[in-house]
Amino acid sequence: MGGNDTVITLKGSVEIVTEFFFTAINSILYQRGIYQPETFKREAKYGLTVLTTTDEGLLSYLGQVMTQMESWLTDGDVQRLVVVVSGIDSGETLERWQFNVSIEDDGCGALISVNDENQNISSNVMKLGHSSGDKLGKKRQSKTVKEVHDEIQAIIRQITASVTFLPLLNEPCSFDLLIYTNKNAVVPQKWLDSDPRYIMNSQEVKLRSFTTSFHQVDSMVTYKEADEWEL
Repeated sequence: MGGNDTVITLKGSVEIVTEFFFTAINSILYQRGIYQPETFKREAKYGLTVLTTTDEGLLSYLGQVMTQMESWLTDGDVQRLVVVVSGIDSGETLERWQFNVSIEDDGCGALISVNDENQNISSNVMKLGHSSGDKLGKKRQSKTVKEVHDEIQAIIRQITASVTFLPLLNEPCSFDLLIYTNKNAVVPQKWLDSDPRYIMNSQEVKLRSFTTSFHQVDSMVTYKEADEWEL
Protein backbone atom coordinates (compact mmCIF):
# COMPACT_ATOMS: atom_id res chain seq x y z
CA MET A 1 0.00 0.00 0.00
CA GLY A 2 0.99 3.58 -0.43
CA GLY A 3 0.90 6.41 2.12
CA ASN A 4 -1.39 6.51 5.10
CA ASP A 5 -3.79 8.91 3.36
CA THR A 6 -4.22 6.62 0.35
CA VAL A 7 -7.81 5.62 -0.41
CA ILE A 8 -8.04 1.84 -0.43
CA THR A 9 -8.68 -0.14 -3.63
CA LEU A 10 -9.69 -3.81 -3.82
CA LYS A 11 -6.04 -4.79 -4.35
CA GLY A 12 -5.02 -2.65 -1.40
CA SER A 13 -7.78 -4.14 0.76
CA VAL A 14 -6.58 -7.66 -0.04
CA GLU A 15 -3.04 -6.67 0.94
CA ILE A 16 -4.23 -5.13 4.21
CA VAL A 17 -6.33 -8.14 5.21
CA THR A 18 -3.56 -10.60 4.30
CA GLU A 19 -0.95 -8.61 6.22
CA PHE A 20 -3.30 -8.43 9.22
CA PHE A 21 -3.76 -12.21 9.18
CA PHE A 22 0.01 -12.74 9.04
CA THR A 23 0.57 -10.32 11.93
CA ALA A 24 -2.30 -11.70 14.02
CA ILE A 25 -1.11 -15.30 13.59
CA ASN A 26 2.42 -14.33 14.64
CA SER A 27 1.08 -12.44 17.65
CA ILE A 28 -1.02 -15.42 18.76
CA LEU A 29 1.90 -17.85 18.36
CA TYR A 30 4.11 -15.56 20.45
CA GLN A 31 1.61 -14.63 23.15
CA ARG A 32 0.42 -18.23 23.63
CA GLY A 33 3.95 -19.65 23.69
CA ILE A 34 3.50 -21.98 20.71
CA TYR A 35 7.03 -21.07 19.60
CA GLN A 36 9.94 -20.01 21.78
CA PRO A 37 10.13 -16.22 22.30
CA GLU A 38 13.73 -16.07 21.07
CA THR A 39 12.51 -17.13 17.60
CA PHE A 40 10.65 -13.84 17.14
CA LYS A 41 11.92 -10.40 16.17
CA ARG A 42 10.43 -7.00 16.90
CA GLU A 43 9.04 -4.87 14.06
CA ALA A 44 7.17 -1.57 13.88
CA LYS A 45 3.71 -1.92 12.35
CA TYR A 46 0.33 -0.22 12.84
CA GLY A 47 1.97 2.24 15.23
CA LEU A 48 2.94 -0.67 17.50
CA THR A 49 5.86 -2.97 18.11
CA VAL A 50 4.79 -6.38 16.79
CA LEU A 51 6.60 -9.71 16.91
CA THR A 52 7.32 -11.75 13.78
CA THR A 53 8.78 -15.25 13.62
CA THR A 54 12.31 -15.81 12.34
CA ASP A 55 11.75 -19.58 12.04
CA GLU A 56 12.44 -20.37 8.37
CA GLY A 57 10.08 -23.33 8.21
CA LEU A 58 7.22 -21.37 9.73
CA LEU A 59 7.88 -18.34 7.52
CA SER A 60 7.81 -20.55 4.42
CA TYR A 61 4.60 -22.21 5.56
CA LEU A 62 2.84 -18.92 6.37
CA GLY A 63 4.12 -17.41 3.12
CA GLN A 64 2.48 -20.18 1.09
CA VAL A 65 -0.78 -19.79 2.99
CA MET A 66 -0.85 -15.99 2.65
CA THR A 67 -0.11 -16.16 -1.09
CA GLN A 68 -3.11 -18.42 -1.57
CA MET A 69 -5.16 -16.24 0.78
CA GLU A 70 -4.51 -13.19 -1.43
CA SER A 71 -5.90 -15.03 -4.44
CA TRP A 72 -9.00 -16.19 -2.58
CA LEU A 73 -9.63 -12.75 -1.07
CA THR A 74 -9.35 -11.11 -4.49
CA ASP A 75 -12.03 -13.46 -5.84
CA GLY A 76 -14.24 -12.93 -2.77
CA ASP A 77 -13.87 -16.55 -1.70
CA VAL A 78 -12.75 -16.31 1.93
CA GLN A 79 -15.36 -16.47 4.68
CA ARG A 80 -13.20 -16.97 7.73
CA LEU A 81 -9.76 -17.79 9.08
CA VAL A 82 -9.44 -19.77 12.30
CA VAL A 83 -6.25 -20.31 14.30
CA VAL A 84 -6.70 -23.50 16.32
CA VAL A 85 -4.44 -24.11 19.33
CA SER A 86 -4.40 -27.72 20.50
CA GLY A 87 -2.49 -29.77 23.05
CA ILE A 88 0.16 -32.03 21.53
CA ASP A 89 -0.19 -34.69 24.25
CA SER A 90 -3.95 -34.53 24.81
CA GLY A 91 -4.93 -33.76 21.21
CA GLU A 92 -7.62 -31.45 22.60
CA THR A 93 -8.58 -28.13 21.02
CA LEU A 94 -7.89 -25.50 23.67
CA GLU A 95 -8.40 -22.24 21.76
CA ARG A 96 -10.00 -21.09 18.47
CA TRP A 97 -9.10 -17.60 17.26
CA GLN A 98 -11.70 -16.79 14.63
CA PHE A 99 -11.55 -13.98 12.06
CA ASN A 100 -14.75 -13.67 9.99
CA VAL A 101 -14.46 -11.96 6.60
CA SER A 102 -17.60 -10.25 5.30
CA ILE A 103 -18.18 -9.42 1.64
CA GLU A 104 -21.19 -10.78 -0.21
CA ASP A 105 -21.47 -14.22 1.35
CA ASP A 106 -23.76 -16.80 -0.27
CA GLY A 107 -23.68 -18.92 2.86
CA CYS A 108 -22.36 -22.00 1.06
CA GLY A 109 -19.12 -22.62 2.91
CA ALA A 110 -16.91 -25.62 3.47
CA LEU A 111 -13.56 -26.50 5.00
CA ILE A 112 -10.24 -27.69 3.60
CA SER A 113 -6.83 -28.13 5.19
CA VAL A 114 -3.20 -28.27 4.24
CA ASN A 115 -0.59 -30.31 6.09
CA ASP A 116 2.85 -29.03 6.96
CA GLU A 117 5.80 -31.05 8.21
CA ASN A 118 6.82 -28.48 10.83
CA GLN A 119 6.46 -30.13 14.24
CA ASN A 120 4.64 -27.14 15.73
CA ILE A 121 1.94 -27.23 13.07
CA SER A 122 -0.60 -30.05 13.12
CA SER A 123 -2.44 -29.12 9.95
CA ASN A 124 -3.67 -26.12 8.04
CA VAL A 125 -7.29 -25.90 6.99
CA MET A 126 -8.90 -24.05 4.09
CA LYS A 127 -11.90 -24.07 1.84
CA LEU A 128 -12.33 -21.74 -1.07
CA GLY A 129 -14.88 -21.11 -3.76
CA HIS A 130 -15.31 -19.14 -6.96
CA SER A 131 -17.39 -16.00 -6.87
CA SER A 132 -17.62 -13.02 -9.17
CA GLY A 133 -15.44 -10.04 -8.40
CA ASP A 134 -18.45 -7.89 -9.22
CA LYS A 135 -19.75 -8.64 -5.77
CA LEU A 136 -17.01 -6.43 -4.41
CA GLY A 137 -17.83 -3.56 -6.73
CA LYS A 138 -20.68 -2.02 -4.78
CA LYS A 139 -20.20 1.57 -3.73
CA ARG A 140 -18.87 1.76 -0.19
CA GLN A 141 -17.63 4.57 1.98
CA SER A 142 -13.97 5.25 1.25
CA LYS A 143 -11.45 4.78 4.03
CA THR A 144 -7.77 5.64 4.22
CA VAL A 145 -4.98 3.26 5.13
CA LYS A 146 -4.38 5.15 8.38
CA GLU A 147 -8.00 4.78 9.46
CA VAL A 148 -7.86 1.03 8.88
CA HIS A 149 -4.48 0.67 10.57
CA ASP A 150 -5.86 2.44 13.66
CA GLU A 151 -8.64 -0.16 13.83
CA ILE A 152 -6.18 -3.03 13.34
CA GLN A 153 -3.94 -1.61 16.07
CA ALA A 154 -6.78 -2.06 18.58
CA ILE A 155 -7.17 -5.75 17.64
CA ILE A 156 -3.44 -6.47 17.96
CA ARG A 157 -3.49 -4.80 21.37
CA GLN A 158 -6.33 -7.10 22.41
CA ILE A 159 -4.42 -10.18 21.26
CA THR A 160 -1.45 -9.00 23.33
CA ALA A 161 -3.72 -8.48 26.35
CA SER A 162 -5.31 -11.93 25.97
CA VAL A 163 -2.87 -13.47 28.45
CA THR A 164 -4.79 -11.65 31.19
CA PHE A 165 -7.97 -13.71 30.69
CA LEU A 166 -7.05 -16.90 28.81
CA PRO A 167 -6.22 -20.01 30.87
CA LEU A 168 -2.60 -21.09 31.02
CA LEU A 169 -1.61 -23.69 28.45
CA ASN A 170 -0.22 -26.43 30.66
CA GLU A 171 1.08 -28.70 27.91
CA PRO A 172 3.10 -28.21 24.71
CA CYS A 173 0.79 -26.97 21.97
CA SER A 174 0.62 -26.88 18.19
CA PHE A 175 -1.58 -24.85 15.90
CA ASP A 176 -3.73 -25.38 12.84
CA LEU A 177 -4.95 -22.82 10.32
CA LEU A 178 -8.51 -23.38 9.15
CA ILE A 179 -9.78 -21.37 6.21
CA TYR A 180 -13.44 -21.40 5.24
CA THR A 181 -14.23 -20.45 1.66
CA ASN A 182 -17.08 -20.63 -0.81
CA LYS A 183 -18.17 -24.04 -1.95
CA ASN A 184 -16.98 -24.09 -5.57
CA ALA A 185 -13.36 -23.14 -5.04
CA VAL A 186 -10.47 -24.72 -6.88
CA VAL A 187 -8.30 -26.25 -4.17
CA PRO A 188 -4.55 -26.94 -4.50
CA GLN A 189 -3.84 -30.66 -4.45
CA LYS A 190 -2.13 -30.74 -1.06
CA TRP A 191 -5.04 -29.10 0.74
CA LEU A 192 -7.17 -31.57 2.69
CA ASP A 193 -10.65 -31.65 4.22
CA SER A 194 -10.73 -30.96 7.95
CA ASP A 195 -13.27 -30.86 10.74
CA PRO A 196 -13.87 -27.43 12.35
CA ARG A 197 -12.19 -28.39 15.67
CA TYR A 198 -14.90 -26.91 17.87
CA ILE A 199 -14.54 -26.66 21.65
CA MET A 200 -17.39 -28.06 23.75
CA ASN A 201 -18.59 -26.01 26.74
CA SER A 202 -16.39 -23.12 25.71
CA GLN A 203 -16.14 -19.48 26.67
CA GLU A 204 -16.08 -16.78 23.97
CA VAL A 205 -14.60 -13.29 23.97
CA LYS A 206 -15.39 -10.99 21.09
CA LEU A 207 -12.57 -8.75 19.94
CA ARG A 208 -12.72 -5.60 17.83
CA SER A 209 -13.29 -5.51 14.09
CA PHE A 210 -11.91 -3.50 11.19
CA THR A 211 -13.27 -2.55 7.80
CA THR A 212 -11.77 -1.46 4.50
CA SER A 213 -13.75 -0.29 1.50
CA PHE A 214 -14.19 -3.93 0.49
CA HIS A 215 -13.78 -6.24 3.49
CA GLN A 216 -14.87 -6.37 7.10
CA VAL A 217 -13.03 -8.62 9.55
CA ASP A 218 -14.67 -9.52 12.88
CA SER A 219 -12.52 -11.19 15.52
CA MET A 220 -13.16 -13.44 18.50
CA VAL A 221 -11.45 -16.08 20.61
CA THR A 222 -13.11 -19.19 22.02
CA TYR A 223 -11.35 -21.17 24.72
CA LYS A 224 -11.72 -24.16 26.98
CA GLU A 225 -11.97 -23.14 30.59
CA ALA A 226 -9.09 -24.24 32.79
CA ASP A 227 -11.25 -26.29 35.16
CA GLU A 228 -12.55 -28.25 32.15
CA TRP A 229 -9.15 -29.63 31.17
CA GLU A 230 -6.65 -29.23 33.97
CA LEU A 231 -5.76 -32.45 35.78
